[in-house]
Amino acid sequence: MRPKPNSLPCTLAATAFVAWLAAAGMACAAGASTPLDVAYAGSMGAVMNGGVHAAAAKALGVELRGRAQGSMGLARLIEGGSIRPDVFISVTPGPMQVVLDAHKAAKAVPIARTEVVIAYSSRSRFAKQFAASGKPGGRQWWEILETRGIRFGRTDPIVDPLGLNIIFVMKLAADYYRQPNLADLVLGANINRAQIFQEPELMARLQAGQIDASAAYKTQPGAMNLPFVSLPREINLGDAEQASAYDKVTITLHDKALKPSPLVFYAAALSTATHPELAQQFVDWLAGSDGRAVLAAASYDPPGDAVPLLPAK
Repeated sequence: MRPKPNSLPCTLAATAFVAWLAAAGMACAAGASTPLDVAYAGSMGAVMNGGVHAAAAKALGVELRGRAQGSMGLARLIEGGSIRPDVFISVTPGPMQVVLDAHKAAKAVPIARTEVVIAYSSRSRFAKQFAASGKPGGRQWWEILETRGIRFGRTDPIVDPLGLNIIFVMKLAADYYRQPNLADLVLGANINRAQIFQEPELMARLQAGQIDASAAYKTQPGAMNLPFVSLPREINLGDAEQASAYDKVTITLHDKALKPSPLVFYAAALSTATHPELAQQFVDWLAGSDGRAVLAAASYDPPGDAVPLLPAK
């Protein structure tokens, strides 16, 4: 009588085959994610690479491929056709309006807002002064920034809204605190190369202690565990109800008069998108409750009463 065949090798082989199929299926599913190119304001790097990237992959099956840069610089590249992302996200309406007026998108929707703060390095010799700013016995934040030898960082106002917005904030602060020379003492010239850095490196320099303080949006310092000083709503550009007050200041760059706008983030699916339907789905997701929850977790405020943007007629 022949011995009964041992079925264990077959069982193991079958189990291994099933496991291989499952692994192959997972690999195929992972590879099935559609790449979506998103050009976005450099200040959004942490949330776009973190919460938004993961949540969008789960909700929409997309693999976000981002390009972070100053919003106006991106807008000009899109306008000229030098880059062709699927989605553009800007802060303040100006850069987005450039894209809309170039007929690169049909509509832009508000997805969030923020405000300007003064971030500072915990390694700075001024850190304790900033921490005590506004408290009894403490110096005002602008008095600290006027101190000789302090290293203050900001971005280029010609290509990046943050660089432009900190100038507006300082001019509003000069009126608010009744300090006519405040902006000049803190910033010097509008284009002061000693203070200007690329936006993606600004927070990194602050964290490393290479500068003492910098202009920032409220959404930026927390991602890098950096402390910051909040500013009054009358000057921080974060309150839509203060729009008429913000509008009282003007700066001139390259013979062009510019005025501030509340700090609202806008998103648009571009007409040149490689994946137009998916681009619009991503924009709708950002503007919906799920997307806003992800943004809120990263300290972005809801857009409030901001209205969608359309091309100029």
